[in-house]
Amino acid sequence: MYIFYEVPTVYIRRIIPRPTCYTDIDAPASQMSPRSSPRAWQKVKRDPSSQLHVIIVGAGLGGLGAAIAILLAGHNVTVLESASEIGEIGAGIQVLPNSSRILISWGLEDKLAKHATMPRYANMIGWKGNHLSRMDLHAYGKALGTPFWDFHRANLHCCLLDRAVELGAKLHVKSRVQTIEYASDGLTSTAVLSDGRTMSADLIVGADGISSTLREVLLGKPDPPLPTGDLAYRLLIDARDMLDDPELRHFIQDPQVNYWIGPDAHAVNYVLRGGQLFNMVLLVPDDMPAASMTVDGNVEEMQALYKDWDPKIGKILRLCQSVQKWKLCIRPTLEQWSHESGTFTLLGDAVHATLPYLASGCGMALEDGAALGLCLAKLTDKSREQKLRALRVYEECRKERTERVVNRGNYQQYLYHVHDGEVQRERDMRLKKFGEIDEELFKNPEVITQPRPDSGDDPLPWRYYGVGGWLLNYDVEKDVESKWEQARGQDRVRPLL
Repeated sequence: MYIFYEVPTVYIRRIIPRPTCYTDIDAPASQMSPRSSPRAWQKVKRDPSSQLHVIIVGAGLGGLGAAIAILLAGHNVTVLESASEIGEIGAGIQVLPNSSRILISWGLEDKLAKHATMPRYANMIGWKGNHLSRMDLHAYGKALGTPFWDFHRANLHCCLLDRAVELGAKLHVKSRVQTIEYASDGLTSTAVLSDGRTMSADLIVGADGISSTLREVLLGKPDPPLPTGDLAYRLLIDARDMLDDPELRHFIQDPQVNYWIGPDAHAVNYVLRGGQLFNMVLLVPDDMPAASMTVDGNVEEMQALYKDWDPKIGKILRLCQSVQKWKLCIRPTLEQWSHESGTFTLLGDAVHATLPYLASGCGMALEDGAALGLCLAKLTDKSREQKLRALRVYEECRKERTERVVNRGNYQQYLYHVHDGEVQRERDMRLKKFGEIDEELFKNPEVITQPRPDSGDDPLPWRYYGVGGWLLNYDVEKDVESKWEQARGQDRVRPLL
């Protein structure tokens, strides 16, 4: 049962059982590897003198993740959502080992495992259907101790919502925040809602997504998302229709992540909900009106864009009945994420939205929430000085890392969309070469667990010599501990402005 404050509403979710005939890996994800399993965070018990009231604006994946982490840190959390209800949204989403480590740490492994698919390989395929290279996702998951998971976004969202409510989150719907006001004593801030209501807190966290109002509030000026020149067609296909086709059924029976890469476009697909749904995303040049973020797409127009590609793509697209188009935008990171009072900060797409070409937008938001929760767990009082220190360490943990993800996502846009020719042949040669290097690495899989600070030249970015060496084996707890010790060694807190 869910209780929504201020405006009553009904929370509806569809329960879809995992088919008993569909299995992935028998062992729990956290028991897959000699690398230390994620420790389950225990809820901190604290007295009122150090217990913050935190308002989180936005009940998306990042906002709910932050709510979980901050509640586990022993603080009180209220989540404000502008929509009239919280329900099923979106389609497929990929969760990489750095992100699944956090979700397992939050006590969600058993709940999420019921909804997850664990794909065996990530395949790079030429636009005509020629296999270029692959990454063994099971082997990487085993080495890193946490898996690659694929979800229907709604299932992941439901599990996060369940956990936040279980830990004590209060949720308010129909609560659109227009601006933030700061108390004269510098200890609290107030969310001003569009209907005239106000709600005050010791800290307000803006997690209101790529079209963030609160980013503009922090900056004091308009700051729209930046179009990237690409759009995404997102579609879900009933897997039963593919199982009836001998040429397509293997996509369902042996779940893998497949990338077809070609001139000015690429396509990605993977299995959801234990083989019930097939998720397909087509990435093509943006032809949407400048002011539009999402519009209904034309199926025939979409099919025509891939008519000369691998015939399997055409067969899959002929099963599609309707589709939507999503403009793909980014948010370059800000010099400063938090207000000088220490009572307002940002996280997730509001501050660093990225192209989906590393499958890391959700992961970075979850890491943001985890880092913020760990920093707030360090507080011993509610003073401005301690909140400023916590927010400074939070930003130091997150700014460079999220900026690297945004930049590499932009680079993958180029790599995936090169035209046939010399650059394409060199890219494909590197895919093959780094695939061979990857196989050699797994003769000593502990190498994969060793952080590698630099990005590499592997066009399949998740592999160790792409960005996998610093993206996949990230440990947010170690990062916070290290940077907190550095901050504690200073005589005073540096001002954020």
